[in-house]
Amino acid sequence: MKGAVTVEALDLARWQFGITTVYHFLFVPLSVGLAYLIAFMQTMYVTKNDEKYKQLAKFWGRLFLLNFAVGVVTGIMQEFQFGMNWADYSRFVGAVFGGPLAVEALVSFFLESTFLGIWIFGWDRLSKKMHLASIWLVAIAATLSALWILSANSFMQEPVGYEIVNGRAEMTSFFALLGNKQLWVEFPHVIYGALATGALFVTGISAYKIVRKQQVDLFKTSFSIGIVVALISSILTATAGHTQSQHLMSSQPMKMAAAEALWNTSGESAPWTVIASIDPEAQKNGFQIEIPYALSILSYNKLTGSVPGILELQAQYEQLYGPGDYIPPVRTTFWSFRIMVGSGMLMILLALFGTWAMIRKRLEQYRTFLKLMIAAIALPFIANSSGWIMTEVGRQPWIVFGLQKTEEGVSPLVSSGMVATSLIGFTIIYGVLAAVFIYLVVHYTRKGVETDEAHDISSSEKIHTTAI
Repeated sequence: MKGAVTVEALDLARWQFGITTVYHFLFVPLSVGLAYLIAFMQTMYVTKNDEKYKQLAKFWGRLFLLNFAVGVVTGIMQEFQFGMNWADYSRFVGAVFGGPLAVEALVSFFLESTFLGIWIFGWDRLSKKMHLASIWLVAIAATLSALWILSANSFMQEPVGYEIVNGRAEMTSFFALLGNKQLWVEFPHVIYGALATGALFVTGISAYKIVRKQQVDLFKTSFSIGIVVALISSILTATAGHTQSQHLMSSQPMKMAAAEALWNTSGESAPWTVIASIDPEAQKNGFQIEIPYALSILSYNKLTGSVPGILELQAQYEQLYGPGDYIPPVRTTFWSFRIMVGSGMLMILLALFGTWAMIRKRLEQYRTFLKLMIAAIALPFIANSSGWIMTEVGRQPWIVFGLQKTEEGVSPLVSSGMVATSLIGFTIIYGVLAAVFIYLVVHYTRKGVETDEAHDISSSEKIHTTAI
């Protein structure tokens, strides 16, 4: 009976961590991507002295602030879980994990918040260049925050710079943590994805305003900026993702095998499975569609190259780590990877067409495309979420790869009822936050860019009245 309760608490804790992490990660990439786009728009205002870029920077800045506020709240709540539900994990890895998180909170987030405050209240108090510098520093600080968070996550994926002392991992080299190969394939992928998220958000809302024929000239400008950034960043995201996948071949081959539902080691060349009917119990696939040589190309950049299968790796892991099941949830890993890749490909195709339409000055003629771009706001969020699911689920059964299993990291004294209560509470709070956020984004989108037009009309009326 006690064992059943423990398993139930573990499952609930995993669900809670998964839900809160994915929810928080909806806002983080958007903050990073929007910050750079706003900084670029304001740079155009300062260099060209064109008021429309100032108006656009203020409009997108308002939406950025909404996103930033919700991201902060969800991030704080997420950190509570390490102490509540994952006490043994925190004790085991805290001496390593705590360092980057402390730097992120005390340095990067502090700088980001400080310069964001300067940007908000400094429009009419600072010189144009000083005010411009503040928003660029916000973007840079947000990027550094991502770097520190990912350095901690990279340790979970590929532990480096540590030693085990009295059953706990202790840091031996902070620079080894920063030099982790996993970090430097993961970080570019996340940052490029963040730029794509911000760009698709800008193009989608701009498309909505263009379709409704509201402030068309202004939003055609923001669409043009967004679509070019979307094209470049989407291609870079795919390129960085390819590099990250190749790194998995040496760091976590089981994750790569599960992402391909490859049960048995391939021959001299490996095909890439597009779709498959996966049977984890029988440890085989039924119906599947394959592209010959494609997996070898993805893995080694050449037509030949054997890829180890799940069953062979399971046998190797049993010899290395002892008896146990080292196969992650194959269906989830397989399909989340394909959802991520499919969403990314759609982003590239839409951005290509949008850039072409913009160059040909035919954007307003393609109303169906503009409506698709409104829906395409969801694509980077889907790609980001499915990518994180693949990353975290594909590492199972490890919470720290090769060092601690997930079942060993859960809090031993937390009951399933306690976890269920906090899970329900978090879900309700997150639901309320989501509703408020969506309402405010829609409200400010409909309101549109605030111009000085009303002020100019009012001044003209006063002058006219005085003259009379």
